[in-house]
Amino acid sequence: MKTEVLVVGGGLTGAATTYFLSREGADVLLIEQDEINGKASGANAGSIHAQIPLDPFVRLGEQWARLYAPTISLLISSIDLWTRLQSDIGPELGVQITGGIMVAEGDEQMRVIERKVQLERGWGLPIEMLDRGGLSKIAPYVSSRMLGGAFCSIEGKANPLLATSSILAAARKLGARVRTHTRLDALEHHGGGFMALTSSGTIAARSVVNCAGADAGRVAAMVGLDLPIEGHAIQVSVTEKAAPLISHLVYFAGEKLSLKQTTIGSILIGGGWAANVDPSGSLSVNLRMLAENLATALRVVPRLADIALLRTWPAIVNGTADWKPIIGEVSRVPGFFLAVFPWLGFTGGPIAAHLVAQLVLGRRPDRELACFSADQY
Repeated sequence: MKTEVLVVGGGLTGAATTYFLSREGADVLLIEQDEINGKASGANAGSIHAQIPLDPFVRLGEQWARLYAPTISLLISSIDLWTRLQSDIGPELGVQITGGIMVAEGDEQMRVIERKVQLERGWGLPIEMLDRGGLSKIAPYVSSRMLGGAFCSIEGKANPLLATSSILAAARKLGARVRTHTRLDALEHHGGGFMALTSSGTIAARSVVNCAGADAGRVAAMVGLDLPIEGHAIQVSVTEKAAPLISHLVYFAGEKLSLKQTTIGSILIGGGWAANVDPSGSLSVNLRMLAENLATALRVVPRLADIALLRTWPAIVNGTADWKPIIGEVSRVPGFFLAVFPWLGFTGGPIAAHLVAQLVLGRRPDRELACFSADQY
């Protein structure tokens, strides 16, 4: 089998890369070792983020945040791409930009948020501080224990169950080919391109785009790259349908938390709490982490106590220690491209895909990518 471009990974970034390339007439084949949207892209809570994540901001400090800050502009551009993709493909993507609120319970948390907001504003993020009155006005559902916080107008949510498959369906209409249950076992690089050895046979390609998420490090190692990409097991919960309550994406400065309400009324509760992984790699829900996650949610939105929890599920997400995306062509392996957006891949997938598609097509990307290059590792 032959293709001009081989995309490895059937999650959101792989689907979007395939779509952007196919839209320009490229010959594209996407392979996925399991089912399309079967891993993190379909199992996450569907949050669309733009703020600097608070946990590493506190844990790693402001020096880390200044190095991470260029990622903010990528997230802003990716959110714009989300809305454009919905206009092009259809409402099933479920994009809703209603704003995100980081709430604080005490003065020290407010000071941390304010330091973060000052840095974010410097990178063009539309975000404003809220006092108690401002918070209660726009988010009356938040506990009166919260002193205030910050509001970012461009954050929101999309539908993780339908977005990836809808984008890939649009790519298929443009001529893209897709092979599921096709594991990449080896990748040989030669002067004219690549030979991919897969469980479904051999594939010759001029270029390869690594969109394999938590498996991206294994794929990169096939061409001699040692990248710090790891899989992390987290869990997400969903409630029964409820009357409209939470109108924003909600975070908490005191503990890991993300809250949002879907269009059908279910409330998604997450924030990156750890799930269990056994020696065989099988995932299961960590009940202690679940209890802490739910307690945190109730601390921020007490009215959740009246709504029944339906289900909690684990998933693997890709992450790196520095949280920075890895995007672009690897100089020492011409024709091998990376589109990896750790931790915030659901938000950042569209922009990573768009920029890599430009490079694969031989075009100058919309932005300078040196600080996101795999060559730094």
